[in-house]
Amino acid sequence: MPDGLMKARLTAIRYAAHETNLYEFRRLDGGRWPSATPGAHIDLHLPNGMMRQYSLVHAGDAPEVYVVGVKRDRTSRGGSKFMHEQLRVGEELDIGGPRNNFPLNETATNSILFAGGIGITPIMCMIERLETLGRSWKLYYSCRSRAETAFLRELRDMAGDRVVFNFDEENGGKFLDLGAIAASAPVGAHLYCCGPTPMLKAFEAATASLPRDRVHIEYFTAAEAAATEGGFVVELRRSKREIAVPPGKSILEMLREAGVEVTTSCEEGVCGACETTVISGTPDHRDMILTASERAASKTMMICCSGSKSERLVLDL
Repeated sequence: MPDGLMKARLTAIRYAAHETNLYEFRRLDGGRWPSATPGAHIDLHLPNGMMRQYSLVHAGDAPEVYVVGVKRDRTSRGGSKFMHEQLRVGEELDIGGPRNNFPLNETATNSILFAGGIGITPIMCMIERLETLGRSWKLYYSCRSRAETAFLRELRDMAGDRVVFNFDEENGGKFLDLGAIAASAPVGAHLYCCGPTPMLKAFEAATASLPRDRVHIEYFTAAEAAATEGGFVVELRRSKREIAVPPGKSILEMLREAGVEVTTSCEEGVCGACETTVISGTPDHRDMILTASERAASKTMMICCSGSKSERLVLDL
């Protein structure tokens, strides 16, 4: 299929927690899915025309099914609301991916995992892999209530004291002390966090003094607005074209207006589908994927949301 999409059928919907379901997809042709590693996500192209990214609950080589967890968002723009209210077993849709911007370091001696709400989905996938490898791990899992906690029974049964639950309604809304936890992490431990934006920001602050290669984070949504300041020219080196980006427009918008085909997905800088090689120029990075060192090197950029600090930006397109 175009753009690497694959035909799928929804074959099961299972209850995971209050307003959270697990959705199971199999290939329409009966084949196996591309292999996926812990932390990977897929693109669901929904029948209502929307496209959303969801983390896989299970990883593996050529799996028969892809399973994602979806929590109904009370402020949903149509993705989770549609899946909970209208998507039915037997329906067909397209799937893209998998991609992984939140990979697990399988060689780490210790892994400290933080999850907030539905952010447990990729973290649960990591735990399965760490258990298989026999690696040491500990999970700090925060939810509003026990009823909203996906995988509650599984984690209690398998983990013992390796899981610390934090339920807002049971402790007066007190948050996890991320700073104290990070400070007490074993030397060399890798720390991972996935959850709502306030939790991710607190995690970043708590781990600011740790080596960047040991801190891993995944955002669900963009943390800052896309670059639309404009006022620069994008040179497409392979296409031998120049496209002006005026104020109020993004690079992606102007490429589309010029008829340039580019691979995109989330269009918020959180999925990595549009990552493009930078030949010269200084990007204005607005994505949630590149590390500080990768941004400084500016060898690539996410053209869906990032702009340019230089008057000319040369891309390998």
